[in-house]
Amino acid sequence: MQAIILAAGMGKRLGELTRNNTKCMIKVNGQTLIDRVIGQLMKLNINRVILVVGYKAENLKNYILSKNYNLKIEFIENEIYDKTNNIYSLALAKKKLQEDDTLLIESDLIFEDNILSGLINESCPNLALVAKYEPWMDGTMVSIDRENKITGLIPKKSFKYSDINNYYKTINIYKFSKKFSKDCYVPFLEAYSKAMGNNDYYEQVLKVITILDDVNLKALPIGEEKWYEIDDVQDLDIAETIFADEENQLPLYQKRYGGYWRFPKLLDYCYLVNPYFPPEKLKDEIKANFDILLSQYPSGMRINSLLMAKYFNLNQKYICAGNGAAELIKALLTTIDGKVGMIFPTFEEYPNRYHSDNIEVFTPQNNNFSYTVTDLITWFKDKNISSLVLINPDNPSGNYIPKDDVLFLANWCLTNHIQLIVDESFVDFTFESQLNSLLHNDILQNFPNLVVIKSISKSYGVPGFRLGAIVSGNVTLIENIKKEVSIWNINSFAEYYMQIFGKYESDYEISCQLFSKERERFYNDLKQISWLRVIPSQANYFLCEVVEKFSSQELMRILLIKFGILIKDCSTKPGFERKNYIRMAVRGTKDNQKLYNILANI
Repeated sequence: MQAIILAAGMGKRLGELTRNNTKCMIKVNGQTLIDRVIGQLMKLNINRVILVVGYKAENLKNYILSKNYNLKIEFIENEIYDKTNNIYSLALAKKKLQEDDTLLIESDLIFEDNILSGLINESCPNLALVAKYEPWMDGTMVSIDRENKITGLIPKKSFKYSDINNYYKTINIYKFSKKFSKDCYVPFLEAYSKAMGNNDYYEQVLKVITILDDVNLKALPIGEEKWYEIDDVQDLDIAETIFADEENQLPLYQKRYGGYWRFPKLLDYCYLVNPYFPPEKLKDEIKANFDILLSQYPSGMRINSLLMAKYFNLNQKYICAGNGAAELIKALLTTIDGKVGMIFPTFEEYPNRYHSDNIEVFTPQNNNFSYTVTDLITWFKDKNISSLVLINPDNPSGNYIPKDDVLFLANWCLTNHIQLIVDESFVDFTFESQLNSLLHNDILQNFPNLVVIKSISKSYGVPGFRLGAIVSGNVTLIENIKKEVSIWNINSFAEYYMQIFGKYESDYEISCQLFSKERERFYNDLKQISWLRVIPSQANYFLCEVVEKFSSQELMRILLIKFGILIKDCSTKPGFERKNYIRMAVRGTKDNQKLYNILANI
């Protein structure tokens, strides 16, 4: 068996990275794509490799020859690479294609070793590797029947998002038998090129061939094997994350701070959202209005604050809508002078947005990191603070202070001229949550020193909208916050969501009840893991101490690399003193059961 690698393209979308070299000379985590694929081919029973080169051909040839690979390598040059497409590059190799069974590979791919060995070992002599459609995929799609016969190739212009459940993406790795190439593919390639010209893709020939009933060409869907096609700098960034070594993969994921939808096989237990909301009907309503929301400007701050006030049934003067809670936290902390009391360990957006030497820290002195209002008052009464930050339930501990106690603390702060900042982003996950929020006009009127931060991403399950609220009876403060943030800080989709939410409030209440039951069930499961100490929580996550068997870092790496599960390592957070703590979100029952089974058998 031989391999033909198509490597003539210019890779324009990679910009500076391909100014002096072709695409396959791009390095992923320090190794060029061409070195990687040749190394993979050397592990197989491959007789020779034929590279079709074009752009910067001499650079590539000289590089390959300098490596002294223990493998027969031949070159074919496409001298008009800038005027043709890959159908012409393959046509240049048509004689070689008919001389042996062939692996046909495009040079801008990165993939796991077992993809090629699995393809070779399949009994069917003519196969196209395919993967189930995912949102990041682009290019030629195919449809296949139950016997994996290709029933149609769908080019870009015929792609329909309504049919994506039936689509598979061609990975651009093929296995052709010598007989298939000689009797079928090459004759059709010649005829197609003669009729349609050279500025097309070789997949078009396959499209014609699949119409024939007696052609033995099938698709081979890959399973969980990793692969990626690198067309631009974002593709390169993603590929470097997916194919990083065990030491570096975790830090690369952590640096992304989200956007994990680009990694559909990753199960994310770091980010904290409601798994039971929004309902399908709400999502359908937003989809139905997609065109108008995409093409129209959103409203300004005044209207969005009005919508947010309606959302929480508050006086409009008391509220400012934010592009997520993070925008509002930053804006709020710029208004503060003096020392700020904080409880560590904490959500790091608060200490990161304030001067570290002006932060007075309280750290609970118990294994569960639990504390009461009495603990806070006792600690901060002689600290001369101007503001106190309380995250309730706390992040990451899940500690919860009842509403009446928080109001007692607010009164103490009022008496002592202290601004109390309460982040209640997770309060809707608490037991009897509908009774626990501070977002009531009478509370805000009675405590003008009270500022409430609310993330809508988490409990409402819409992190992509980036919605948050800051609320206070201190109207001057709210007006100053509105001046600090952009007038158009909310997009049209988030604005429309706030407009229609009222129709789904009963669904939201039900989702919170469902969540509370699932959290209790998951908690009882996790308690059975002998090497994990699970701290009770009133939020949508559990803080756990890894008491034996692994360090928290080791556990994170094992879950990510072996199982594609991402959890939060808390050992580096201030307040944990490098002890082995992790945080795991509470997701839906199916996902939680999967994680529990892995932990129980790890």
